[in-house]
Amino acid sequence: MIYISSSCVKHKKIKDSVQELVDNGFKEIELSGGTEYYDGFEDDLLELKEKYDLNFLCHNYFPPPKDHFVVNLASLNEEVYSKTFEHLKKAIELSKNLGAKKFAFHAGFFMDIKVSEIGKKISNDNFFDKEKATQRFCNGFEELQKLSSNVKLYVENNVFSATNYKTFSGDNIFMLTNSQEYSELKSKIDFDLLLDVAHLKVSSKTLGIDFENEFKKMIVISDYIHISDNDALHDLNHKLQKDSSLVELLKHQNLKNKDFTLEVYDSLTSIRKCYDLLQEVI
Repeated sequence: MIYISSSCVKHKKIKDSVQELVDNGFKEIELSGGTEYYDGFEDDLLELKEKYDLNFLCHNYFPPPKDHFVVNLASLNEEVYSKTFEHLKKAIELSKNLGAKKFAFHAGFFMDIKVSEIGKKISNDNFFDKEKATQRFCNGFEELQKLSSNVKLYVENNVFSATNYKTFSGDNIFMLTNSQEYSELKSKIDFDLLLDVAHLKVSSKTLGIDFENEFKKMIVISDYIHISDNDALHDLNHKLQKDSSLVELLKHQNLKNKDFTLEVYDSLTSIRKCYDLLQEVI
């Protein structure tokens, strides 16, 4: 099944984002960041789901909190950790109410990131102790698993850009950016991987490892994939190109029984072309 991220369209209210996607022929929608909290959003989603027979997934920063912050389950700051845990609990409950069988959120960060730094250069502030932060993430994940019942929890691989490599003098402040880090985290907690291919492409370039090999290792262990393209330096959410190396790589994988989400920030005409291309590849 191919979902479209609600982040691909820009509205303050999630009902308007969903409506625009529905009006353009999409019924599988991943609810993600980019909208604002408002009273009654859940009722709106349930009404739209019933009216148009929609399939929803919730992702990371949805539902939007009243006061914005960066979700970080590895934070050693008590306030950030508490906000993160409560937010993720709400997202799991919303997933249940919407009939979603999966919920994914980003792996943690070894420092707290400001809202203004999302997708940009991150300031070089104090680092957390990586071992303690990783343990906090694992403890939090296991607590959330106990609450998830029939909602399957996924952890998404992070992106380590060239810009942040320079800022932190090569020190990686992001959890789960490659296959080795996946194996290390998997040895500590039993989780499923949301593989963000665009994140992996950038991180592989930054870390000086082969993207194609990383992709082949990680695609087989995930049944939930985020798709977009970029220049391997930054996460740009570019559209898929029929003759691109990424599409050629996808064509040679076993993609059966996997869910995909397109995270392409372009026109809806372009998103439809990407959808059709991905459908053809699958």
